[in-house]
Amino acid sequence: MRILIVEDETDLAETLTTGLRGEGFTVDAVHDGDAALTFLGDHDVDVVLLDRDLPALSGDAVCRALAAIGHPARILMLTAAGTLSDRVTGLDLGADDYLAKPFAYLELLARIRALGRRGGGSVAAAILEHSGVRLDPARRLAERDGKPLRLTPKELGVLQVLLESAGGVVTPAELLDQVWTDDGERSRSVVKVVVHALRRKLGEPSVIITESGLGYRMG
Repeated sequence: MRILIVEDETDLAETLTTGLRGEGFTVDAVHDGDAALTFLGDHDVDVVLLDRDLPALSGDAVCRALAAIGHPARILMLTAAGTLSDRVTGLDLGADDYLAKPFAYLELLARIRALGRRGGGSVAAAILEHSGVRLDPARRLAERDGKPLRLTPKELGVLQVLLESAGGVVTPAELLDQVWTDDGERSRSVVKVVVHALRRKLGEPSVIITESGLGYRMG
């Protein structure tokens, strides 16, 4: 897995680079948003550790730019602002996960590995289709009957798991394990909310079937 660290605190960037290389990852580091976009335009990267508070071009602007072009890299946003509102804003920008500073290194490592599993490494994921719903996991683009869908990262993750199940039932616990990385957000009620929102955005006729007491499947 290849990781790009975008962090203007050079000591932290060097510490993370050394530690993650020791875990067997390929790691590069840049210190501003412009350099990050240039690097990502020239190299294949699986996970971006993106500081939100960058000088000049902010982490928010970098995140927006990557989301706009459907860049396949998974984004783990790092910031000193750790309120619920900050986390929601970061995820709405297109980040896949959010970690407040200061953070525990082992938690960072676990989240990176989880994002890597979701992204499937550097291997391009196959296009997934069912009943007019089409998902390109690598570019994180979804559509139904040719019309683009504006989905959040969690909604995209749930849709991917359901499509990959090929009609099989997926339990809420399985969705939590595969899509959620923040223990503070891991609950069946959160899954229910996201599935409801996804079903609404996919439109009629509904293609997500609820199997009472079991979970969800594509129908």
